[in-house]
Amino acid sequence: MSKKTLVTTAIDYTNDVIHVGQAYEKILADCYARYERLRLGKENVGFVTGTDEHGTTNEKAAKERGITTKEHVDNISAEDRKQIDALGVTYDRWFRTTDEDHKKVASEFFKKSFEAGDIYKGTYEGLYCEGCEAYKTLTELNKAGQCSLHTTREIQKYEEENYFFKWSKYSDFLKELVSKETFVLPEGKRKAMLAFIENGIEDIPVTRPKYKLPWGITCPIDDEQVIYVWFDALINYYTFGSQNDLWNEDTKIVHFVGKDIARWHTLLWPAMLESAGYKVPDVVYVHGFLNLNGDKISKSKGNVIRPSELVEKYGVDAVRYYFLKYGPIVEDVNISVDHLEEVYNGELANGIGNTVARIAKLAERAELEFEFTEIENIADNPALHPLRDNLRTDRTIQEIWKVISALDKHVNEHEPWKITDEKKLNEVLTHEVNQIRLIAELVAPFIPDTAEKIRKQYGKKKISFGDSLFPRIEN
Repeated sequence: MSKKTLVTTAIDYTNDVIHVGQAYEKILADCYARYERLRLGKENVGFVTGTDEHGTTNEKAAKERGITTKEHVDNISAEDRKQIDALGVTYDRWFRTTDEDHKKVASEFFKKSFEAGDIYKGTYEGLYCEGCEAYKTLTELNKAGQCSLHTTREIQKYEEENYFFKWSKYSDFLKELVSKETFVLPEGKRKAMLAFIENGIEDIPVTRPKYKLPWGITCPIDDEQVIYVWFDALINYYTFGSQNDLWNEDTKIVHFVGKDIARWHTLLWPAMLESAGYKVPDVVYVHGFLNLNGDKISKSKGNVIRPSELVEKYGVDAVRYYFLKYGPIVEDVNISVDHLEEVYNGELANGIGNTVARIAKLAERAELEFEFTEIENIADNPALHPLRDNLRTDRTIQEIWKVISALDKHVNEHEPWKITDEKKLNEVLTHEVNQIRLIAELVAPFIPDTAEKIRKQYGKKKISFGDSLFPRIEN
């Protein structure tokens, strides 16, 4: 059993401020990091997220705005951070690939791979998608010859001298690694990565000429080249982990990523680590995409929603709850504001909000005192097992809401408002009050502000009726 845990998300390109689809992953990772802190203690858990600031997309975005690339990435990174902070994401470091310590570590990592004989000079001739910052084969393009993820961008044709990484050398290693049922989750995504290996892994360029891409980390073995964006960006996890004693055999390393970048995290990144002589991740969780009202969320479609906009209207915990339960944890999902409001009223206002208020009112009317005892081993509670074992926030919420439903049933069956015997009333209400106290701890990784409000309301011997946790939305 690992003594520590490192939780990471993908770092976002700084061509534009992130939207709710990109923020989903950060909420997901934050929920798991909060759970791991319950299990292992805050000092034994690290959580990193941030921005990927090198590459052609960022440089072009800066030119369009008429500012320097540095000014552009500084601005977008700061705006991204505000969006993530609005969601209550408790990262330990906001990582930027332009940070000086990362530049140093990435260069050292590159040299280790070179010294291992896994990097060589060659000429790349083929296709490149600037949106993905990735090389493409014809089989990866749609019928119109476009990248399916960036249909508004023209595929670039490149012929240039680069340094290549011997990715193909690690095919057998990767097949064995991905064959482990716990390495890539969920199962469907693992099978997709095995299929990619079976189709054949080819060596990949890991630098680009500096005259074509000056905005990048200078290659440590050739100052006319810069390190290719993925060979730079992926190393951010190691930079943070190694500096915080979290990249070792005592640490469980968990990456959360979207399906569009799964191959880089499940196949390229482990090969890079093996080449440089470092531990590979323990789990890569690959989630799907969010669509808004049936459409892909994109600036070109004009349907971008920033996380802070939803938080301002519905509150941070309502937004967190909605995405943690109804987000693309396995497959792509369609979301809408109408559905969010339906869930808000049905599951939050009428659900946990009503139950907490109902029992508080009964406890206040009874004018009894309810001893408060510390809840121990909350991380081992069966309701949290889907999160602990399979990183499934949706199933965990379902289990917690079963506890809430059971409590509602207990209230309806025992009808404490009808009990006249004080001893019996105290017995019934003590059980119900303690269940609310338990529920507060169970929901803490998911809706932390709500958990804290319940703790304050129910953390005294005498309980008072308070403000509604989730005031109903009236249309």
